[in-house]
Amino acid sequence: MLHQRHAAPRPAGETSRSGDRQSLDNPPKVAEAEGVDRTELADFLRRSRARLDPTDVGLQAGPRRRTPGLRREEVAQLAGMSVDYYTRLEQRRGPHPSRQMLTALARALRLTDDERDHLFHLTGEEPPRAGAASGHVRPGLLLILDRLHDTPAQIVSDIGETLAQNTMAAALSGDTASRPPRERNLVRRFFTDPAARDLFPPEDHSEHARSHVANLRAVTAARPDDPAPAALVAELIAAGAEFRTLWQSHEVALRRASTKVFLHPLVGRLELDCEVLLSTGHDQLLIVYTARPGTESYERLELLRVLGTQDLSPGEGAAARKA
Repeated sequence: MLHQRHAAPRPAGETSRSGDRQSLDNPPKVAEAEGVDRTELADFLRRSRARLDPTDVGLQAGPRRRTPGLRREEVAQLAGMSVDYYTRLEQRRGPHPSRQMLTALARALRLTDDERDHLFHLTGEEPPRAGAASGHVRPGLLLILDRLHDTPAQIVSDIGETLAQNTMAAALSGDTASRPPRERNLVRRFFTDPAARDLFPPEDHSEHARSHVANLRAVTAARPDDPAPAALVAELIAAGAEFRTLWQSHEVALRRASTKVFLHPLVGRLELDCEVLLSTGHDQLLIVYTARPGTESYERLELLRVLGTQDLSPGEGAAARKA
């Protein structure tokens, strides 16, 4: 589920009926406010949800579906918001959605770029401008992620923001996609959170650090008008000497295919080939981790697939969930 990059959704058949029919037939009337066209927004959200089949987003269809499309609770789960928050948007009584929330909704509903821009316009927001990373993941890329059931895969931005991940990726390195926004950036966490390095052997830490900094320098130069990469660099320079020293070395190198070693708390050491596939605009990366057949790492990755996101460790369980 190249998306969600979210926690693994509960099987659709286990959710309760959302009461969609009543809300579609008798939506409450609420005045427009804060630049939000609440009537059009509610209608657009309902219709976008109704056109999706659960299997389109990596969910099981399940029994007792009395209305077409996704249920409200499924959209809310995919977008990382509460069911009540999403329900109020569809009932024309919700708050003004933040840009971050609009991006999450566009991803959950598999909107195209044009549809995403329309969603922003309905809330009085300017769509993400060209030349800046938007965080919007193209539906086709998410579809690929959904099809990768047996291998860890995730979508990250070129500056390290986790945008979506499947269950295996979460089981491998933790549920990064469902963390608070500031904790979803892999580069920020690597340089500011000591626990983020526990996933890798100590002898590999320096190489990971150099790779993160070299990639960030390349992205910053490629997008001089985008404030996001520059802001991240300024924050990390102020945060510590390690990043500051590496930044001054002026190494430049975009992320490429490599081999990485993971130290998993449940299955142990994993040596995985890391393939990096670029999106059309080269601002998003689909990263897929595979183990060579016949190796001990291959057997351990199979064990991880069976264990899924179970937290069997006595202490920190994040690494046994999603990353």
